[in-house]
Amino acid sequence: MAWIYAFTSVLAVSLISLVGVFTLSVQEKKLRRIILYLVSFAVGALFGDALIHLLPEAFSQIKSQLAVSLLVLSGVIVLFVLEKFIYWRHCHVLDSEKHYHPVVVMNLVGDFAHNLLDGIIIGASYAVSIPLGIATTVAVILHEIPQEIGDFGVLIHGGLSVRKALVFNFLSATAALFGVFLVFAIGSYVKDFFQYLLPLTAGGFLYIAGSDLIPELKHETKIAASLGQLLAIIFGIAVSAALLALE
Repeated sequence: MAWIYAFTSVLAVSLISLVGVFTLSVQEKKLRRIILYLVSFAVGALFGDALIHLLPEAFSQIKSQLAVSLLVLSGVIVLFVLEKFIYWRHCHVLDSEKHYHPVVVMNLVGDFAHNLLDGIIIGASYAVSIPLGIATTVAVILHEIPQEIGDFGVLIHGGLSVRKALVFNFLSATAALFGVFLVFAIGSYVKDFFQYLLPLTAGGFLYIAGSDLIPELKHETKIAASLGQLLAIIFGIAVSAALLALE
C-alpha cells in the first residue's frame, strides 16, 4: 500500500513542473521581457536551495566535512566538464542546427538529480509511515513550486520554446518516480546514495547560478531593470528561507 501512495505523490509533484502552462496565453514577445526576472529568481532559488537546504542536510548526514566539501567541488567540476563538452559538440557537430545555450542541458541535469532526491525522500518517508509520507510530500510541493518557476524561466532564456520547455521540464521532473522505485527496490542501500547525492547536487546548482546565470544578468545596465533583477534574486532566496521554516 505504501508504494501506491508514494508513486501517486511523486506523480503529483512531477505535475508541478507544468507550472509554465500558465504562460501559454502570453505572447512570446511579452514573455521574453520578463525572462531575465525569472532567471534572476532562479539564481536566488538555486543559491538558496544549495546553501539553505542541501548543504546543511549534507553536513548533518555525512560525518566527514572534507568529504562534503570535496563532493560539492566535484559537482562543480562535473558541470564544468559537461559545459565544455556541450560547447565542443556545438562547434564540431551541430554547426547546421539551432544552438541552445548550454545552461539548458546543465539545468536539466541538475534538476534531474534534484527531482531524484525528492523521489527518494518521499519514498523513504512512506516506507516509514503513510502520515509521514504525506507530510513530506506537502513539504516537497511547497519547495518545488518556486524551483520549477525558476527552471522554466532558465529553459526559455536558453532558447527553448514555451512548449519544449514544458515538455523537457516535465521529463526531468519524472526522475522523482525513479527515486521512489530505488527506495522500494533496493531499500537501505539508497540511504548512502542519497547522502552523497546531496552535496553533488548543491555543487551543480552553485555552478549553474554563479557561472551561467549571473553573467547573463550583467548585460542589463539600466538602473531600474538591474534593481528589479536584484529584488528577484533576493525574493528567490527569501522563498527558500521561508520554505525551510514551513518544512
